[in-house]
Amino acid sequence: MKTQKLDHIALWVAERDAIADAATSQLGMHVIDRTDAFTLVGADARRGKLTLFLADPPRERGALRHVALRVTEIGAAEEEHELPDGLVVRVVEAPTDLDYDLDHVALWSRHPDLTAAQYHDLGFEPASPGPGGEPRVEVGGAYVEFHEGDPGDPEQPLLNHLAVLVESADDTLDIARERGIEVADVVDAENTKAVFVWGPERVKIEYVEHKPTFSLV
Repeated sequence: MKTQKLDHIALWVAERDAIADAATSQLGMHVIDRTDAFTLVGADARRGKLTLFLADPPRERGALRHVALRVTEIGAAEEEHELPDGLVVRVVEAPTDLDYDLDHVALWSRHPDLTAAQYHDLGFEPASPGPGGEPRVEVGGAYVEFHEGDPGDPEQPLLNHLAVLVESADDTLDIARERGIEVADVVDAENTKAVFVWGPERVKIEYVEHKPTFSLV
């Protein structure tokens, strides 16, 4: 699977307006799109984003430990933000050409090293461990890192899915089927085509293709 970048982290949230307000006032993002079902926030529409799907409360953190955004220099900025619905967003200092782009998403895993290895078959590249020694994988300069812990099996999870950008959703679907990867859904929308698969520990992963009509700003 040829992945290009970590496109977005999709979340089920009950307090999406409050989270969007915090993202825009504290985390250098803006509202890229808003519909009845979801709000899309990010520093740039073509970089790492958060998709906030409206859902019933209460939400359970489940597999999601935190989301981290990257800035060139933290300065006096807060390093950790606790937002509604139990969402934790960290700000980390690392070289970047766009402040508040996605740096990594941290997940709980019962077997972090094994889980990281399983992600290699899903188009994620090996990477050096995180600052705390946690196993990591990389896609387009951003990371997924695995912390030892029980992700549980919540009925109303906070994490909806992780999304990576691909050149061709159809090619990705063919590869998934060849490898026996469980396909959850295929969605052909106006501006995107996406393949959803079930990754390790039932984390859903989206492989999204931006069609030529994709024009969010």
